[in-house]
Amino acid sequence: MNNLKLKDFIDAINGKSAAVIGVGISNRPLIRWLTKLGVNVTAFDRLEADDPSISKAIEEFEADGINISWSLGRDYLDQLMNTDFDYVFKTPKMRYTEPALVAARNNGSILTTEMELFMNLCPAKIFAVTGSDGKTTTTTLISELLKAQGYNVYIGGNIGTPLLDQVQDIKEDDMVVLELSSFQLLDCVTSADVAVVTNVTPNHLDFHKDYNEYIDAKTNIFKYQSPMGRVVLNAACEITYKMRELAKGSISYFALAESVAQRGGKSPLKTCAYLDAEGVLTVADSKGETKLINENEILIPGKHNVENYLAAALAVQGYVGTEAFVKVAKTFKGVAHRIEFIREINGVKYYNSSIDTSPNRTINTMNALSSRNQKGVLICGGADKKCDYTGLGDAILNVSDRIIIYGTNACFIKDILAKEAQGRSYEVFEIEGGDEVYEFPESRDIVVSKYVQALKKAGELAHEGEIVIMSNVGTSYDHFRHFEHRGDMFRDLVNGII
Repeated sequence: MNNLKLKDFIDAINGKSAAVIGVGISNRPLIRWLTKLGVNVTAFDRLEADDPSISKAIEEFEADGINISWSLGRDYLDQLMNTDFDYVFKTPKMRYTEPALVAARNNGSILTTEMELFMNLCPAKIFAVTGSDGKTTTTTLISELLKAQGYNVYIGGNIGTPLLDQVQDIKEDDMVVLELSSFQLLDCVTSADVAVVTNVTPNHLDFHKDYNEYIDAKTNIFKYQSPMGRVVLNAACEITYKMRELAKGSISYFALAESVAQRGGKSPLKTCAYLDAEGVLTVADSKGETKLINENEILIPGKHNVENYLAAALAVQGYVGTEAFVKVAKTFKGVAHRIEFIREINGVKYYNSSIDTSPNRTINTMNALSSRNQKGVLICGGADKKCDYTGLGDAILNVSDRIIIYGTNACFIKDILAKEAQGRSYEVFEIEGGDEVYEFPESRDIVVSKYVQALKKAGELAHEGEIVIMSNVGTSYDHFRHFEHRGDMFRDLVNGII
């Protein structure tokens, strides 16, 4: 085994005990991997054993001969307080200040997460992306650009699959690209080799103590870099621009306008990416200017996607050539659930943008549609994250005057529409909903029926040549497990599969 850090870890953990808190998407492969290494695993989760996701996990583990202990239900952390574990792997949405974790640390447990351990054991160069908007697209772009150049690429974090159980297959000359959320970065003291912060706007304030904690979490993606590290910052966002003060390695800046990307004055030592006067994506560094592609030749629409390409260009600078960059820009169709075209019915095009889990994301989607002069019916609604809705009403009404809402943030959407209509007429059709959850068989049909109702109404309201788009303005957690789950169901409904 060439990965000496991994070999040392495997030798150290064999025969030890580990608590894995949260039996979600990333921790299930973690449990399988740890048991293969000879670790005695106890899985902790707040959900009861009869919850569909937990009962399914138990059945799958038992079927595969994976024998672990379980601590489930409301008092699931009691066992952590009363049992000694060599290692404790926490779920991203749990703070290290949680009393049970403090007690475990005081008892001598090693506290970590699946993602942080992976970043420490990974032998390859790590590119990582965070931000309030544009994370997934920028992460995917970096991955596609590296692939186009011929690298073997692993993609993970909030996108793709968990990577820790694949770390033994990753080679030093491979490339790893991660999307990291504020949850994963909170308290993290390991940074990526190349880090990108797309932007920062108020988000996830239903979890973080305040906006400052959310911002601070984002900085961990680069704060612990060596002088060999690189961070790519959005110069048009005051918060990310200020982050330069924490950087130890090189800093690159991107913005649509050259004057903004070069803010603080031009310097041969400064690397920037921007649109030139002709609308060509340009990278400027000590060697001069490199012209990449005109923004009109990029397949996916929207100025926000131009920004994503500028950020990606800086991230892969020195690794990817212009030819590969142009090829990807002309052919990349975008990521699922992001203004994803589903099909055309009776002259009406249906789009899924379930990724729009905040007002700002929906604003970007509406602006992209408006720039292409696409108009029609909006289906929206989700769970609120204590976000700022300013500008949402205006952006929606530039695209749609017929709005269908199903979600617990309906009141916020209706309020901002009324405030920003400025005389424009529109209709709102609210579909009443309660605590129904798709995951539970007893209420699944109710959730499906609500979306069937929404689609039927949208079909009645939309005219030939228009669009119907689902852009939710909120998280999926009021009715679904995650936004992909919501988007997949919507796609299946439009395609007539459900």
